[in-house]
Amino acid sequence: MSRHGYEAGRLNLPFVGIPTFGKRPYVADWDAIDADVTVLGAPFDFGTQFRAGARFGPRAVREASTLFSFGHAGAYDHEDDAVYLGPEVRIVDLGDADIVHTDTERSHANIELGVRKALDAGALPVVIGGDHSVNIPCIRAFEGRGPIHILQIDAHLDFVDVRHGVRHGHGNPMRRAAERDYVTGLTQLGIRNVSSTAREGYEDARAMGADILSVRQVRRLGTEGVLARIPKGARLYVTIDIDGFCPSIAPGTGTPSHGGFLYYEVLEVLQAAARSHDIVGIDLVEVAPDYDPSGSTQILAAQVLLNFLGFIFHARAGG
Repeated sequence: MSRHGYEAGRLNLPFVGIPTFGKRPYVADWDAIDADVTVLGAPFDFGTQFRAGARFGPRAVREASTLFSFGHAGAYDHEDDAVYLGPEVRIVDLGDADIVHTDTERSHANIELGVRKALDAGALPVVIGGDHSVNIPCIRAFEGRGPIHILQIDAHLDFVDVRHGVRHGHGNPMRRAAERDYVTGLTQLGIRNVSSTAREGYEDARAMGADILSVRQVRRLGTEGVLARIPKGARLYVTIDIDGFCPSIAPGTGTPSHGGFLYYEVLEVLQAAARSHDIVGIDLVEVAPDYDPSGSTQILAAQVLLNFLGFIFHARAGG
């Protein structure tokens, strides 16, 4: 038998079997979680203002993630000379939170429950959306668990307060987060072009502890310059809107905005954040696969999540 274990059991190629995230075990009982990482789908897109379809994001990202399910002994990166996500990192897929059509509050409550169960079990919660409103219940789940700082990758500020009575749409999540007393601040990267947030929203965001940087500002600062602006010792919750990337590489989203990040620009920020801060939660949202017949958007999403998880646990192990 080889030391990689390929001769033991099934070869389990990416196109074989049930596409859980990374082909990791499925755990249906949320009261029996024993893992380092939980992946929860939040297929909710009733908060969108333009093109719907992100409800199919979790399913598409899971299927794309099977491409990276090779490596029974982890994945070796020759640039870093490191093995990431070896068998010592236990990742499980919790399936999806139940979504009740047209009922935002009940759907959000079900998402919040899944994140709370992960945190209660001592696992790192990873939520795949869905539109960006799913971040609202994710952040709610951290109540009573100590202070967190939010690192956001996004084209849009998402700091709308209330419009026509809507408080929990995909334009509101960062405003709702900033209102929480345990959210100590926000670092918002990639904000550009026409936004759903008016000038007053930007002023409110800065007054409530937000540091807002466009793609061009991030490029001028560089990775080290950006990380220097995040408070030292902060526990980071990372929310990644796929429209933070340029639509030339991520067209499968409801509100694409040209001039976005390229892959390594985001990856290097995430790797640096994993090395310098404790990452306590992640969501990745707004993948709407029907707008990308090539499937590259969901592959990008899966690749970003798996790489980020690799960086986090490598850093935790002292790497």
